[in-house]
Amino acid sequence: MVLAWVGVFAPMALGAVGSSIGCSRAGQAACGAMLATESGYGKFIGVSAMPASQTIYGIVVTLTLSRSVNNPAAAVGLLGIGLFAGIALMASAVYQGYACASAINVSKDKPEVFGISLAPAAMVEGFAVFALVFALVLAGSLPQGGA
Repeated sequence: MVLAWVGVFAPMALGAVGSSIGCSRAGQAACGAMLATESGYGKFIGVSAMPASQTIYGIVVTLTLSRSVNNPAAAVGLLGIGLFAGIALMASAVYQGYACASAINVSKDKPEVFGISLAPAAMVEGFAVFALVFALVLAGSLPQGGA
């Protein structure tokens, strides 16, 4: 049953790890951009917070997976769904941080491309949403209660 608990908490924990790395990477780029520009700092700070959403997705998956488990098959199911969703959220947050840092770096020198430069970060966010939806759909197929 320890496997079940790992699966339940993995999405939130791994999502938070990825978000902290991604936000840190993008935040460092934002700090550098503030040194190189005279205004428009708010957009840099806003973009640097984008990878934080994977923690929210992880919390949603964790709350969805949280249940009592007395069945070894359900425990393994929770582990598989939670662990792999958590890994996907973590990777998405880290790489979204890199995409956000690139958007910040390019837009400090060429502000007119700011909006379009966020497209790669938005695409990476889409993969986090796919992982979230997939985990929620699979969670619905697991037995509830003491099954």
